[in-house]
Amino acid sequence: MIDELTTHLAALARERHPDTSPAALRETATYLSQQFTRFGLEVTTHRFEAWEQTYENVIGSKPAHNSVAAAPLILAAHYDTVIGSPGADDNASALTVLLEVARRLKQTALTRPVQFMAFCLEEENLLGSRAYVTQLAETGQCVYGAIVLECVGYASEQEGSQRTPPGIPVVVPSVGNFLALIGNQASASLTSALSQAMAPAIPVVPLVVPGNGEQLPDTRRSDHTAFWEQGFAAVMVTDTANFRNPHYHQSTDTVDTLNLKFLASVADAVTNAVLALAAMPERP
Repeated sequence: MIDELTTHLAALARERHPDTSPAALRETATYLSQQFTRFGLEVTTHRFEAWEQTYENVIGSKPAHNSVAAAPLILAAHYDTVIGSPGADDNASALTVLLEVARRLKQTALTRPVQFMAFCLEEENLLGSRAYVTQLAETGQCVYGAIVLECVGYASEQEGSQRTPPGIPVVVPSVGNFLALIGNQASASLTSALSQAMAPAIPVVPLVVPGNGEQLPDTRRSDHTAFWEQGFAAVMVTDTANFRNPHYHQSTDTVDTLNLKFLASVADAVTNAVLALAAMPERP
């Protein structure tokens, strides 16, 4: 499995910004589409306008094995970067897990559809996910819940490697070898279900924030916020980014700084969670 992960990381880890590296951004969308197809998913794109140009969210859909209609589970990650960063942790690590979970589920029959989504322009005020989720709300579509992967490949066993974001009301370990699961009040049951499903594979620290996290802005810094704002359940899964990783949004956010053993455990944990949730007839 490590070979599969490193192959994806090598393909994905480079600057992918709409202004300074638009070709790389488009090539990444193509790579994701090709991999989704490779894993037997039905590939579509959701196009949206920004700055008088068209951008794409890439979607790979795995239907339920029966004909019973069920709201889909979404597994998502963004594929753009900030200027000047190859974005290995932010967010090639999450895309790699997204693809690995899709690979593992290729031969698995599910009772709930799963949609694998790669959002564009997360770094630009969540433009891609906000465009997509607004469309979901306007067309009255239902979503079982969204799992949003955001920076999931950096870990350390050193004491003091983890810092606590301001105002966080739970005890945060001082060793950065866990995943944080961030939900809002409307996503409390989804957060609990994820925690139970993922904990056997990797240490997790769950947090349910009041409202939509307005009082804790560090909990709103990814595409899950687009779902929260439209009333959908969503949980961010993260290594906590700059509160652990000194290379966050830097030119040094390279593949060699990632912990591949940790990343493999993340893939195990997220696979467990998707299998558990896609098999549940009702929200936990």
